[in-house]
Amino acid sequence: MEDGPVKFRSFMEPLLQVAVNLEASADAAFRTDVVKYAFTGLMRDLRGIAMATNSRRTYGLLFDWLYPSRMPLLLRAISLLTDEPEVTTPLLKFMSEFVLNKAQRLTFDSSSPNGILLFREISKLIVAYGSRILLLPNGTNIYRSKYKGIWISLTVLSRALCGNYVNFGVFELYGDRALADALDISLKMTLSIPLSDILTFKKLSKAYYGYMEVLFNNHITINSVLNLDTSTFVHIVTSLESGLKGLDTGISTQCASAIDSLAAFYFNNITAGDNPPSPAALNLARHIGELPSLFPQILKSLFEIIIFEDAGNQWSLSRPILSLIMISEQMFSDLRAQILASQPLDQQQRLSQCFDKLMTDVTRSLEPKNRDRFTQNLTTFRHDFRAK
Repeated sequence: MEDGPVKFRSFMEPLLQVAVNLEASADAAFRTDVVKYAFTGLMRDLRGIAMATNSRRTYGLLFDWLYPSRMPLLLRAISLLTDEPEVTTPLLKFMSEFVLNKAQRLTFDSSSPNGILLFREISKLIVAYGSRILLLPNGTNIYRSKYKGIWISLTVLSRALCGNYVNFGVFELYGDRALADALDISLKMTLSIPLSDILTFKKLSKAYYGYMEVLFNNHITINSVLNLDTSTFVHIVTSLESGLKGLDTGISTQCASAIDSLAAFYFNNITAGDNPPSPAALNLARHIGELPSLFPQILKSLFEIIIFEDAGNQWSLSRPILSLIMISEQMFSDLRAQILASQPLDQQQRLSQCFDKLMTDVTRSLEPKNRDRFTQNLTTFRHDFRAK
């Protein structure tokens, strides 16, 4: 809590001795209980200290203590002991806390490369862990042996990707694979888990959908989701639709946000795009071309939730609905006919008028004012549609 560097160094001296001793240990010794207990104790202590650093200055003291001298120890431990969750879990939980930009504590000077350097270390750790965990056989307790480590890894990466302390364009500009490799291995980890298991384990599903929201919102153009083969891309988007229908409002909101980003990207770059489309846009057009029912199915699910369920996040759900409607008026008119046909005959004319009012004063754009107008119309539409 006190931000004096001299006091901080003396406070950290016992931990430094533990770290130095661990660094001097041979690789074979890492599998002994003495070394494992010492390392997990160090990770738990560091996590506690990281949780207490609530200012830029105190965080800087811990960062300078850890980087670059202590980072090789963490990489070595996660590489040698991937199959020991009692070691990897405290390590990953420490990193999850260390990369969290709470209270803007991870604000480096404009000339400092520290944000980029930190992300490179995160990438090394996640790639080392992910590439090894995927090769391990599924144990009797798969959640403990694999899923827990994977969901904490996804949390680490999500927090780093949206912490606002890394200019990610630097990696591609200078041919640095840190970002591409981290995204690649994280997608492989998520795809190794059946969707039924993602939906079963609450902490896993929260981390998975939180990661997908960050990926679709911030990194859709980077070599990640759109570069996958169509069946894998469809699997991921279908998992977002499953999350929409779940009982957890937080997850439903994250899924709506991810779908909105995808649909808005399609609208801006393919439907309304003037310039030659980017490679990412061409990939998305190819995926949708191979499965044209994907967007109509999601739009149908969103309307069913709005009309027939009492969702507490209607504002969030309205966002992807407008983006999908903008992509294709034909898709919207087909869905409208489908919904009306499913209603009693004596109600169809009234409900048709509800649909007419839905698009009142809504223009063909995704500008914030237009989105807000549509959201207001959708609230009225839902009320009128459900009126007896």
